[in-house]
Amino acid sequence: MTTIQSTADTIISQGVLPLYYHAEESVTLDILRSLYRAGIRAVEYTSRGEAALGNFTRMVEIRNSEMPGMLLGIGTIKNLQQAEAYARAGADFFISPGFVPEVAEYLIPKDILYSPGCMTPTEIIAAEKAGVTFIKLFPGNVLGPGFMGAIKDVFPNLKFMPTGGVDTTKESIESWFRAGVSAVGMGSKLVSKDLMQAKDYGTIEKETRKVLKIIQELK
Repeated sequence: MTTIQSTADTIISQGVLPLYYHAEESVTLDILRSLYRAGIRAVEYTSRGEAALGNFTRMVEIRNSEMPGMLLGIGTIKNLQQAEAYARAGADFFISPGFVPEVAEYLIPKDILYSPGCMTPTEIIAAEKAGVTFIKLFPGNVLGPGFMGAIKDVFPNLKFMPTGGVDTTKESIESWFRAGVSAVGMGSKLVSKDLMQAKDYGTIEKETRKVLKIIQELK
């Protein structure tokens, strides 16, 4: 049984949270397999299209039969109805583009990790008061590592993860970790549209291994 703490530990230990969405079930599952082969043990699937819930349900089935130790999170959760639907589907953790108080109220008492997107100290304070301990800095490309460095000391009890604008280069990753984040979220820079379209799972796996290696060396 996963807890808020054990989920956070898994994400922090791998240092990167890959996130992606694809409408095709077979592509969705093959990407998941390639990330798992690369050593990923927590992944965020984005609830962005009509196929998302069905695909996610299949991901949980495949994970249960093939991928011991893999945590499956769901992203772009914007209301309670979505959170309830994905909780029924078996999501291990939940991520939002912004702070949704009723989602926090629903998940935190169940000891399920909820990481809301925040871009101001006011939003971070509201999330912290609701019991959130893991903040997604979003959009990371707008905020930048300088923002993280400036607020870090104000929130000593929180963990931070930027999403958006984090490149797969050592320079980009290092700048964020130096500023004080615990992990980085990586979407299209890692699992790009072109690679998904080409079904180039080998390159996705290779790039993911490279990112994991960079992070381990930084730590």
